[in-house]
Amino acid sequence: MPARRDFCGRTRREFLWQTGAGFGAVALASLLEEDGFFCKPARGAEAVQANPLAEKPPHFAPQAKSVIFLFMYGGPSHIDTFDYKPSMIGMDGKTVNVKTFGRGGHRNQGRIVEPRWKFQRYGQCGKWVSDLFPNLATCVDDIAFLHSMTADSPIHGSAMLMMNSGRILSGAPALGSWVNYGLGTVNQNLPGFVVMLDPTGGPISGAKNWSSGYMPATYQGTVLRSEGSPILDLQPPLGTTRRVQREMLDSISAINRRHMDARHGDDALSARIASYELAYKMQQHAPEAVDLSTESQETLDLYGVHDPRTDDFARRCIIARRLVERGVRCIQLYSGGAHNDDNWDAHGDLEANHNKHAGATDRPVAALLKDLKRRGLLDSTLVVWGGEFGRQPTAEYAKGTGRDHNAYGFTMWMAGGGIKGGISVGATDELGSAAVERPLHVKHLHATILHQLGLDPNRLSYFYSGLDQKLVGVEHVEPIREVIG
Repeated sequence: MPARRDFCGRTRREFLWQTGAGFGAVALASLLEEDGFFCKPARGAEAVQANPLAEKPPHFAPQAKSVIFLFMYGGPSHIDTFDYKPSMIGMDGKTVNVKTFGRGGHRNQGRIVEPRWKFQRYGQCGKWVSDLFPNLATCVDDIAFLHSMTADSPIHGSAMLMMNSGRILSGAPALGSWVNYGLGTVNQNLPGFVVMLDPTGGPISGAKNWSSGYMPATYQGTVLRSEGSPILDLQPPLGTTRRVQREMLDSISAINRRHMDARHGDDALSARIASYELAYKMQQHAPEAVDLSTESQETLDLYGVHDPRTDDFARRCIIARRLVERGVRCIQLYSGGAHNDDNWDAHGDLEANHNKHAGATDRPVAALLKDLKRRGLLDSTLVVWGGEFGRQPTAEYAKGTGRDHNAYGFTMWMAGGGIKGGISVGATDELGSAAVERPLHVKHLHATILHQLGLDPNRLSYFYSGLDQKLVGVEHVEPIREVIG
């Protein structure tokens, strides 16, 4: 006989089961509430307030206040720049057994491409640097070289996301977003996280590289240009006078204050109002931040402004210094954009590619370090240099000098912000194909950056999707202690 259905189309058994489960869920919710489980989302929303970028105290005394990430998009060849491999001299064209994994897939054999530039020793530390970087070579005593970096992907898109957000998949906040979430920004009239792109265009994956991911949009990077209007869509409509702008800003500020005083408004609306307020403030302050007319001729010459080869990157490096002076927490500069030889991705002619990009950046980067140092800013500004991976010791094709991607071992460097200078950490094998001594992962680099800024990388978290999300992942990660002063 069919079960009788008297309770809204359900059997009595179904009704009792669902009712019991419902009461059980109420009890479970009560217990979870007592344990503070439902308060956890507030940890993720704690910065979503009237001013999400308000300055916040660090976890401990920081050694750096800001970070400048010089991103060499495309993957510079470590064995042709800072990772000296004398054993490769004389091996050009020789076929060797070596395991590689790049755009061309897995290989067990390859034709050696001997380093195309000579190396010399520089500084008191005697660091070997190739002729690609004659200016930067004079700064080696202020630099800590990381020769055993590794990443999880040899493909540009996912490797870029990993270097910027700690994940090979999109949707996670960028490093700069984490910094501003954890510390806020000193200057309330400028973005806390600024990105300056190469004139050839943005990198693969585009804005995902400076996205705030699952955090509020307040923390995402703001693209700033070195010429013309510094921030797109920021100029007020034609005919809007300064007085009208001021009145509009005062009105928005008053609305925001009344909203917060009410104590019962929603935080998302407050954050949106605050973003409008910041936009109006940036109309006044952003143009001044990128105005190089107040810079001395000696400074412009130091960086290489007006030299066609270095002018663009030189201007962006000076702006990075000016933003640091104005309290911006995180600035990222891209060398290279678009595809192929518009960036460091030297699959064809290695010499032409690296001569071009090193020639455009060597002088400005060296000037940035020297300028920060003479102004007393290097001690509080962490400078990071590197790409998403390195390049292989063997040729990619049957002919030519091009190298494929190498995520098994590559070089990055750090300077300033409490980092020891004149040292090298880790090593790759005699061909530079893989890290063999003190392998370092991207998460160790991120942990070191956060640590120098006074943030515990294993404590800084954002509650999302039921987990305490972290830049460095769920497992405990130590910063690179060898480079910390």
